[in-house]
Amino acid sequence: MNIPFLTFDHTNRIIKAEIVAEFEKFFDKGQYVLGGKVKEFEESYASFNEVKYCVGVSNGLDALHLALKALGIGPGDEVIIPSNTYIATALAVSYVGAHPVFVEPNVDTCNINPNLIEAAITSRTKAILPVHLYGQCCEMEAIMSISNKYNLFVIEDNAQSQGASYNGKVTGSWGNINGTSFYPGKNLGALGDAGAVTTDNPELAQKVQMLRNYGSEKKYYNEVIGFNMRLDECQAAFLNVKLKYLKEWSSQRQQIAQWYLERLQDLETIQLPVVAQGASHVYHLFVIRTPQREALQHYLLQKGIGTLIHYPIPPHLQEAYQHLGHKKGDFLIAEELAQKCLSLPLWPGMVIDEVEYICNEIKSFFSGG
Repeated sequence: MNIPFLTFDHTNRIIKAEIVAEFEKFFDKGQYVLGGKVKEFEESYASFNEVKYCVGVSNGLDALHLALKALGIGPGDEVIIPSNTYIATALAVSYVGAHPVFVEPNVDTCNINPNLIEAAITSRTKAILPVHLYGQCCEMEAIMSISNKYNLFVIEDNAQSQGASYNGKVTGSWGNINGTSFYPGKNLGALGDAGAVTTDNPELAQKVQMLRNYGSEKKYYNEVIGFNMRLDECQAAFLNVKLKYLKEWSSQRQQIAQWYLERLQDLETIQLPVVAQGASHVYHLFVIRTPQREALQHYLLQKGIGTLIHYPIPPHLQEAYQHLGHKKGDFLIAEELAQKCLSLPLWPGMVIDEVEYICNEIKSFFSGG
């Protein structure tokens, strides 16, 4: 078999006619920036996310940047983030002039460990920025309890987990203000870059609306120094189409993950995903762990199976963050995950035969094949 790590073939076939129709409407109407489609998507995604307000922006990094900016976080402030995350989480903190403070993940779930957060809090800490990694919701009740105790803001990074929940409350609805990405490979992906901010706070929503559009509510009248970070009208139209299918596609992801778990559960040479009690997982990624990652990845590639490594270098060891003074060994769990994690193919439309082929080849590798 030839099984890519990710393909849009199945989902694109389902939505193609609707996407083409939406593009023709967009093209003919001639309203290309901040039009009715953006407003329609903002209302639909706010409803999906069980919040009052959604503000469409240009991408997920800009969503986090604007969320932090709207809260007034800036130079001299500290923001707690997981040591195991994509670098965009740290970049957003840096963009507002604040200092990212890394906290290790739970070794099983790979999400930030609430039990380690309090030790990282100082007089300069202003916020906690949990990342719902790989599609699993963080243990948000514990995180919110800490934030309330120390009067800290919470900003969720919801880029990989739209529709996941903790004790029934969905990601992107816990924090004071939250950011998500609709990069094409995400569970809800645009056909280009896109993102959104979600909140129940009308003042914060208004601030982000103004900041994304040159700091202006009325054209040519600029109340603050803002940015050009608007959600594209065309991408909003496409997201409106895809949002209708998200729950169905998330269910497919969960079924595919279950197939993997059932077929690999007896293989002691790898560690499978673990879901925290009370959390749900929408499997943006299906990540296994093995010390033989590179050899396994090479073997699977020769068998026609694509895989990906998320993420080979943790943020604290990136050259861009050398100025923070961290060294190898400072965050051992994040560093171990960076050395052992391998993401297997998982996308809506995968069939059980493909999963069985992948699992059989993994077993073959570890049995000496």
